[in-house]
Amino acid sequence: MHQQVYHSPVYLSQTIQAWEQRWFAKKNSSYALMQQVAWMVSQRLFPILKQRQIQNIAVCCGQGNNAGDGYLSAKYLKQFGFDVDIYAAELGASTDLHTAYQEAVDAEIKIYAGFEFQKQYDGYIDALFGIGLNRELSADWQQIIQSINAQTGLKIAIDIPSGLHANTGQPLPCTIKADYCYSVLGFKAGLFTGQGKEFAGQVEVISMIPTDVELEPIAQLSPDIISLPERQAFGHKGSYGHVLVVGGHADMGGAVMMAAEAAFSAGAGKVTIVCHEKHHTAILARSPNIMLRDINALTKAEIQSLLNHVDVVSFGMGLGRDSWSEQQYFKWFPKINSAEHLQVVLDADALWFLADHPELLKADSYLTPHPGEAAKLLNCSIQYIENDRIAAIYALKEKYAGQWVLKGSGSLILEDQLWICTAGNAGMGTGGMGDVLAGMIASLKAQWGNQIHLHEIVTLHALAGDWLAAKGMRGLQAYHMNEAVYHVVNMRHDNE
Repeated sequence: MHQQVYHSPVYLSQTIQAWEQRWFAKKNSSYALMQQVAWMVSQRLFPILKQRQIQNIAVCCGQGNNAGDGYLSAKYLKQFGFDVDIYAAELGASTDLHTAYQEAVDAEIKIYAGFEFQKQYDGYIDALFGIGLNRELSADWQQIIQSINAQTGLKIAIDIPSGLHANTGQPLPCTIKADYCYSVLGFKAGLFTGQGKEFAGQVEVISMIPTDVELEPIAQLSPDIISLPERQAFGHKGSYGHVLVVGGHADMGGAVMMAAEAAFSAGAGKVTIVCHEKHHTAILARSPNIMLRDINALTKAEIQSLLNHVDVVSFGMGLGRDSWSEQQYFKWFPKINSAEHLQVVLDADALWFLADHPELLKADSYLTPHPGEAAKLLNCSIQYIENDRIAAIYALKEKYAGQWVLKGSGSLILEDQLWICTAGNAGMGTGGMGDVLAGMIASLKAQWGNQIHLHEIVTLHALAGDWLAAKGMRGLQAYHMNEAVYHVVNMRHDNE
């Protein structure tokens, strides 16, 4: 499966801090690193500030070494010709911080104690807290952050937006809302998952020191350049997989319809829906190429025969949660989970029943819970899931095996390793998007098996949503996704 070669590693804060300490233990200067960070931030900012015609800048400095980056950035920006003022908390004990402060004083930059802005600035640089923050901010600091956010100028965060947990992406409980973030040494997981995307803005990494053998990322950012192989001239419908979509309670026919249509849009050769016969007329009216079976009429032998002739089963969409639904779950799930040749996508109500009746899944099972479903699967609260999404997805794999997608902003994908999807948008937060994803996973796995990775499919789904959202996020609906899915699975790239 072709995609861009470069993967961007993502780290936990403690991993970055340990890496930094190993660098200092080799007699490298911590202050020189602070100078390099500030210089690189200033260099990256210069063309942005000029393009936006920004002249007056307020640099907001806290009490730790992140503030030192701020003091030195202020010095360099003044050297570049910008009008710079500093607003600062009382200095902490760090020697490097005091040295950086003195450099700002020597540069004749006005330093105000506290954060009562004396005028309106064109831009604000956040150097209040670094990646070590893991406690809820005091009321005074919350007020300071809210005051900065209330200003109309451009916001730039050095390392991470202050108030954001570097590992989880959760506000503590409020966060600087940055337009740009310069992540020092490496990307932090919290910039890309949880609520991090809302606050981080455009994120760039500033790589300053060489990696070492002890440095281990927690995840990789999923590349957003993905191309599927060309189809062979002699291919036919049997060459591109047969997807079976099972669900569709009498009261819920739309979910199986959207999953099946997405499977066809992503390139599946054949798609069959097994659902309540009540929905058959509507399905055929929309998509006469979909084959249909009545879920209530199938015998156990017929179910087994059907499973023997398909490649991937997508199970659970619109299945419901009543006694009929439970009967259907136990009629289908044991056969699906034990069939060695089948790949399986479990979504929606299949996850509900799996949570009530936990068991280990085969390796080529793909599960796609949103935070509410993940909470039920782990018997915990949604808040617990959102407080540490990375820990949650590892707990899901530990409990059930299989491969997982924890949906949401910065979807996490855990297969052979952890991936973070950076594509997607808030317009995709609407009913049916998960059904489209389930259909895409089933379709692309039916066509390519292990040649395509789960994180690539999740990214294609997100890119389809972004293609639609280019015309506006509000009102974007899942049934609009078919054209977008067709578009992204046929994208070609200049570097091929």
